[in-house]
This record gives sequence, C-alpha cells and structure tokens, in this order.
Amino acid sequence: MIEVTRLNGKRFIINAELIRTIEEKPDTIITLINGDHFVVREPMREVVEKCIEYGRHLRRLMPAA
Repeated sequence: MIEVTRLNGKRFIINAELIRTIEEKPDTIITLINGDHFVVREPMREVVEKCIEYGRHLRRLMPAA
C-alpha cells in the first residue's frame, strides 16, 4: 500500500499491487486493473518510487527459503 494525495489535498492509500498504469499528462493519473482512475498530486516518478519501495518492503517480510 502506498500513500498519495488527491488534487484537493486529501491523502489516501492505494494498493500498489493493483496499479496497471501511471501516466503524467500533466497531472499524474493512476489506473488500476479494474479500470478505476485516480488523479494525484505526486509526480509519476515519485509514485513509481513508492511502488518500488513497497515491493522491497514486502520482499523483506518474506521468510528465507
């Protein structure tokens, strides 16, 4: 889960595993696999970095094989 900000300033949490695409034109638009769209204040690069960090966090929680 990552935290992002709507254009009206309200913060919310989105499941990074459900993100299909992230576009910047010029606002950042996150599209989920179910087709829902969210326009957020964060630049595309920042959303991508948050998703990468979320994935790293999950891998640290997994027990070693």
